[in-house]
Amino acid sequence: MGTAVDDAAAAEFHDFFERHYAELARLAHMLTGEKDAADDLAADALVALWHRWDRVRAADHPAAYARGVVANMARSRIRSAVRERRRVALFWGQRAEGVDDPDVPAVVDVREALRTLPFRKRACVVLRHAFDLSEKDTALTLGISVGTVKSQTSKGMAELQRLLGDLASQLVGGRQ
Repeated sequence: MGTAVDDAAAAEFHDFFERHYAELARLAHMLTGEKDAADDLAADALVALWHRWDRVRAADHPAAYARGVVANMARSRIRSAVRERRRVALFWGQRAEGVDDPDVPAVVDVREALRTLPFRKRACVVLRHAFDLSEKDTALTLGISVGTVKSQTSKGMAELQRLLGDLASQLVGGRQ
């Protein structure tokens, strides 16, 4: 059961929601250029505002506070989209290389061994060796540090060599 204070806060928030939701969605649309995402951003911002409602309702300008939350969320969404486009460009920008007569059993063995690696190790090994990305580009793609790429690649290759023996070294040309 709610208290009178909780009920009053909920009523205030409901009124705030009704008065400002459309404005916040319009702001999100103008900032991101994504009509479909604008409603989601406004709703997410209002959820965040509800969680901090005591702080918002005490602010001198609660609507300005709400617009700031929407702007920050829109900025984060845009940055995420830019990072995702960079990742896609890195993956798809690589030339496809064909192999005349692949060693199918070896490929199957390597794929199975790769599946046993935790995701980050597997991603580092694949990006460094199969896609021939630099440590820096691998770090950028995965959103991790270059040092993490180095350690995860090294550990991943060690695990692959333990699982596959000499086959792992032959397939990646002995690169570590």
